[in-house]
Amino acid sequence: MTQFDALLLLSFGGPEGPDDVLPFLRNVTRGRGIPDERLVEVGAHYAHFGGVSPINGQNRALIDALRDAFDERGIELPIYWGNRNWAPYLNDAVAEMAGDGIRRALVFATSATGSYSACRQYRENLGDAVAATPGAPELVKLRHYFDHPGFIEANAAGVRAALATLPGAVADSARLVFTAHSIPVSMNESAGPNGGLYLSQQRETARLVAEEIRGAGAAFDLVWQSRSGPPQVPWLEPDINDHLRRLAESGEKAVVVSPTGFVSDHLEVAWDLDNEAAQTAGELGLQFARAACAGTHPAFVAMVCDLVLEQRTADAQGTLADAARPHLGSLGICGLECPAFCCPAPARVGRPTTSARPTEVTRG
Repeated sequence: MTQFDALLLLSFGGPEGPDDVLPFLRNVTRGRGIPDERLVEVGAHYAHFGGVSPINGQNRALIDALRDAFDERGIELPIYWGNRNWAPYLNDAVAEMAGDGIRRALVFATSATGSYSACRQYRENLGDAVAATPGAPELVKLRHYFDHPGFIEANAAGVRAALATLPGAVADSARLVFTAHSIPVSMNESAGPNGGLYLSQQRETARLVAEEIRGAGAAFDLVWQSRSGPPQVPWLEPDINDHLRRLAESGEKAVVVSPTGFVSDHLEVAWDLDNEAAQTAGELGLQFARAACAGTHPAFVAMVCDLVLEQRTADAQGTLADAARPHLGSLGICGLECPAFCCPAPARVGRPTTSARPTEVTRG
């Protein structure tokens, strides 16, 4: 069997200038029937950032950090990068790899959990790219890392830094609130062999980070952000802003919000939390601090190296016991092979709709 000879970073993509915004949003919403006038409303969010999503820059920073870490750990793999929705596109990256003679590559996706949109859809994207590329390399997706020690450590560091920005009188009692991208209830119920995989994995990440900060049994809340889709379709709740209102009503004085459902501080995090949620907290009189995502934290970068070495070892040995794969918690290893029936697309995916709030399609 050919050894792995490259790593592909697989991500969502985002616009890199004002002229990119509308075409990017058309890519994101393709097949959903959302008219341009609604997308223009969404695009107004990007105007606050000069028409540029931070996500591509953050991926470049991660690639640079990985190259340095690979050198330090003796991992001799070139790194390629492909996105689902904007340049550099995945199909172009796979074509470049084929042209460079890459035969077999590992794939690291900037999504830590399972579910259709977080895993299965990326697998479909990889399959489509391979099918469209003569001489395409074999692509092997690395497993999920929602409970990997490096991911937990990186997120815990972000929470600690956020707590340190609060006044000492409230920092110790500040409520720990974790957020992830909401998905349709039907998508969660179909995620994993027994359903509910997305919710359970997001909760496990939150629990592990909270306990890293405050010890076993630490209190925390898991809430959701960036809801999309027509209002009649149930999505995971509560929304972060609704939850902040309930916390204020119950007498809480301060919150730290940690977006553990995301890998980097891209536009969705910056807009939905740093703008909307922070404004809600201010109106409620809540002290508010937002923790940074894993980003390029050394523990997160080291985790990617660990996953690469782990998969290379498994490949060489033909198998690798779950016990040899670093993880925390009790949910077990996920994302090794993902059978075809795992995390299927819910019925609403691809169904045209003309209903969309301005925040509904900001994924970059």
